[in-house]
Amino acid sequence: MTDVKVGRDQVRISADKVGKWFGEVIAVNNCSLSVGAGVVGLLGANGAGKSTLFKMLAGLIEPSHGRVMVHDRRLRDEVGWFRQVGFCPESDALPEWMTGQEFLSLSLRLMGFGKAEVDQRVKYWLARFELSDAAGRRLGGYSKGMRQKVKLAQALAHDPEVIFLDEPLNGMDPVSRKHTIDLVRELGVSGRTVLVSSHILPEVESMTSDIILIDRGKVLAEGSVTEIRDKISDHPTTVALVSDTARELAGFLISRPHVVSVELEDETRVVVRTDHAMDFYRALPQWILENNLTVEEIITLDDSLEAVFQYLTENG
Repeated sequence: MTDVKVGRDQVRISADKVGKWFGEVIAVNNCSLSVGAGVVGLLGANGAGKSTLFKMLAGLIEPSHGRVMVHDRRLRDEVGWFRQVGFCPESDALPEWMTGQEFLSLSLRLMGFGKAEVDQRVKYWLARFELSDAAGRRLGGYSKGMRQKVKLAQALAHDPEVIFLDEPLNGMDPVSRKHTIDLVRELGVSGRTVLVSSHILPEVESMTSDIILIDRGKVLAEGSVTEIRDKISDHPTTVALVSDTARELAGFLISRPHVVSVELEDETRVVVRTDHAMDFYRALPQWILENNLTVEEIITLDDSLEAVFQYLTENG
């Protein structure tokens, strides 16, 4: 069992020897951690137990053993404290029949806000996520990226102090990803506690220097991103870019820094191999904007975290 202490200021989120199993499947195994103010990244491959740990920390499911606390309180015992918590789930289970405006309004009314305050906050957060024009459209007609944005908006609209973001960048185009990353960093600087999960190391690296690695339900390692990346500095990353300007995008990227190879897989998909994923992800939004290119989605084809896990399990 590993005790992990990351973040700044007093402890706001804590887990003490927490475990969760479903039948014979162990999803989380004997995890202990404590997190203060700021942004902390929870990293792990798909199926590592991140979402289960998130749901326990946020009070949505009970641990099979151990204890989780937010501000030294068990949320399931003191439900009023849920007003201090924002949660953006990885799963996409929105009420398809509601409009974006109706969904955010309902979320805020459930938090106890009056009509005037609800209207003001809904207007602000729809604009913040560039959804104002889609406010009156039903969620069933939203794209994957728009659905992700409205989930984030409901997690933040009530101004929570503790925020859980489970794979928050899924389905977003590169420009929207950058805006969301900037927002997460802004929340951390303002003194919020933000626990953000991802299986893509460069995404989290752009948000925070504090990370926790989880593998097969256990806390595997913790520390700064720099310390972890030093162990995988030579590991290349392959990504697929979905675009309606795929040919133009491929031609442009082939001569860019940190691009090892470019392959036009089909008319809407470009496969890029990069030798420095972080610099590539940082530069991509500006390249797109300055050259009138489009990228609807980024898909990581080989996860560089696998190299971290291999290193730690072989040398730990």
